[in-house]
Parts: sequence; structure tokens; C-alpha cells
Amino acid sequence: MTRQVKLSRIESALSELSYPVSRDEAASEFEDVTLTHANGELNLGDLVADTSAEEYESVEDLSTEIENALPRDAVGEPYQSEGEG
Repeated sequence: MTRQVKLSRIESALSELSYPVSRDEAASEFEDVTLTHANGELNLGDLVADTSAEEYESVEDLSTEIENALPRDAVGEPYQSEGEG
């Protein structure tokens, strides 16, 4: 069953992992998670797999890497709140 998580709630999903965690392990854990954002949806496992770090020390580390890998339109228009997206 596919899980869904909103971009604004991503840290709660990331906190399910035990840190430190490797990129491959994190990507595998989230392969069934759909990340919903301001302009659509992405597979969270694929997004994690596209990050540059080999390992994440904390939720914040992984969250930052994911934010850097997101397409620009995923967070909406500049200066607008992400809201529930």
C-alpha cells in the first residue's frame, strides 16, 4: 500500500528512520511513499536516491538534502506560503 506525506509534514516521516542511515537504506524505506507538494507528487524514495550524500546523520540532514533535490516549482511561487501542499 502506498503511503502519502505532504511536503510540509516530511520531517515526521523522516523521523521514522534510525540515524545515521545510508542513502540506499533511506531510499528503500521510502520507495512506497508519495510526497505531495505545491505542484504535484513525487516518489520520496526516488527523491532520496537522487540526493548527493552517502549517509545522513539526522532528520535535519536528510530533510535538507531532499529540499535541495526538489524541483523549484515543488514549493510553489516565490514568497508564497507552502500551506497544506
